Amino acid sequence: MIDVIGGMMARTHQEQEPRSFLARPEVRRIAGFAVLAVISLVFIFQNTAPTTVRLLVPEVTMPLWAALLIAWVLGLLASMFTLHRRR
Repeated sequence: MIDVIGGMMARTHQEQEPRSFLARPEVRRIAGFAVLAVISLVFIFQNTAPTTVRLLVPEVTMPLWAALLIAWVLGLLASMFTLHRRR
């Protein structure tokens, strides 16, 4: 269906061409996050050597991948909290 608005022809909402899946902004944002998450997780799980981590006072020996994973999850939680607070 075509409407004439002010002497110009305009397509109605129903006739607009559908956008491709990757053209949607929310998909591009999630795709970028997914790529970074996969690269981060590959890096984390490739580092398997035991390491000593100081948690305020006590020293804990754990695999490096576990320490990196904890830091990664805490970073995700912090960024999610700040993004939620901005809206």
